[in-house]
Amino acid sequence: MTLYVSDLDGTLLNRDEKLSEFTVWALNSLIERGMKFTYATARSNHSARRVTAGLTKNLPVIVYNGAFILDGPEGEPLLRVGFDKEQARWVRGQALSLGLWPVVYAFVDGAERLSWVVGKETEGQAHYLKNRKWDPRLRPVEGPEALYTGEAFYYTFIGEKAALSPLYDRARECGWLTVTFQQELYRQEYWLELMPKAATKANAARELKRLLGCERIVAFGDAVNDLPLFAAADVSCAVANAVPELKAAATEIIGSNQEDGVARWLLRHGELTDPGFLKILKEKRLR
Repeated sequence: MTLYVSDLDGTLLNRDEKLSEFTVWALNSLIERGMKFTYATARSNHSARRVTAGLTKNLPVIVYNGAFILDGPEGEPLLRVGFDKEQARWVRGQALSLGLWPVVYAFVDGAERLSWVVGKETEGQAHYLKNRKWDPRLRPVEGPEALYTGEAFYYTFIGEKAALSPLYDRARECGWLTVTFQQELYRQEYWLELMPKAATKANAARELKRLLGCERIVAFGDAVNDLPLFAAADVSCAVANAVPELKAAATEIIGSNQEDGVARWLLRHGELTDPGFLKILKEKRLR
């Protein structure tokens, strides 16, 4: 049995950050017939569910780049990875020394919150927050004491590459961090994301594979944060619009996110035993 794991932005989602009608039909048809399909994304559960509305979700999902595996409509955690107090102090100290103000994802008083300091927003951070007015996790604060309150599991710095590079260089030297640094997919600013070392899509996919009793992993992605997932997969498919580094690591290059590349690959190569559906796909020249 195979576990199929896809990234969302730039991979399963199109340029409008949406699932096409064809992709929804294809994936739901395959899931209904027993395919083990899920996604692994840097998004939160709130955001991921919003952009995947209409997609059947009968398996746990991987969010926050692997910091969580969540199950069911209420998002029961099957895996949760966070920073200890000493690690959180290090991030705070480095950020303050460089004059950087992150968005901090943490559990505050038992609730998942997204905190930032009012008045310290970069242009990119302000854009990100403006588009999430619907998000119940939003927690604007007044200073560093409130910003770094709670049990942190994810730090996101949004801004100019030159401003974030010194922290990236320091973070890379830490043996206890997972670090991603890349340009935002839909805009010009850069995102520097700091997570605990165990928080990777690869670790989460391996754990989900174990929990489900699957024998192998087939992965789909487009960006550098998908490299660990590709390393853990038996088959790795980079969409045509993927970054060169990911294409070099892939076992196969498939259609782009604008061409429903993941859905079309799954219809053609996914494990299917329903003869009636196989006949339909052959008639439509999808298999």
